[in-house]
Amino acid sequence: SDSLNPWFITGLVDAEGSFSCIIKRNTASRLKWRIEVVFQIGLHTKDLKLLEQIKAYFGDVGVIAKSEANNMCAFRVTSLKQIASAVLPHFAKYPLKTQKGADFQLWLDIVNIMLNVKSLTEDDLQNIVNIRASLNLGLSGVLKAAFPNYIPVTKPSLPEQKVPHPEWMAGFTTGEGCFFLKVNKGRNKSGIGVQLVFQLAQHLRDALLLESFV
Repeated sequence: SDSLNPWFITGLVDAEGSFSCIIKRNTASRLKWRIEVVFQIGLHTKDLKLLEQIKAYFGDVGVIAKSEANNMCAFRVTSLKQIASAVLPHFAKYPLKTQKGADFQLWLDIVNIMLNVKSLTEDDLQNIVNIRASLNLGLSGVLKAAFPNYIPVTKPSLPEQKVPHPEWMAGFTTGEGCFFLKVNKGRNKSGIGVQLVFQLAQHLRDALLLESFV
């Protein structure tokens, strides 16, 4: 079957996915700012078929963008309506397990503000900026200067981090795993030592999750 296991997709997103919020000046809008929320999975172009399967899994929403310059391709969803109908239900049922889950919760707060108002107010915009200040790498210098009174929200803490399903591990390994061979001096007759290695590396903030891999 071509259909992907939902936990495989969450594992891959934990490895290679991103949830971002773009805040740009837009003189045509009432608030003079444009806000865009983006869900994205980026992979090497050799994995284009996998991205096509993921796009199909999410009900064929979003687009797949290709960059010939760096041999990368990305599945991207930016429509608020499509994020609400296809992306959010998946992660409600199959939640992220790395610290990316905390960024997802912040991103979800921004999405919900945008979904629940007909048109954003100044207060809504400031609230989004405050959340954006704690999301991913925080605010750019331009945004800090434009919103000097921003107060970063507290990043949510996650429940116990452990592998939820073998398919999650398969998806995560697809994004972050390495299989390699180490050849060095050995004490055998040939004088050559050969070692097979399977490796998964993560940021120190996900040390507890890595311990559960053992």
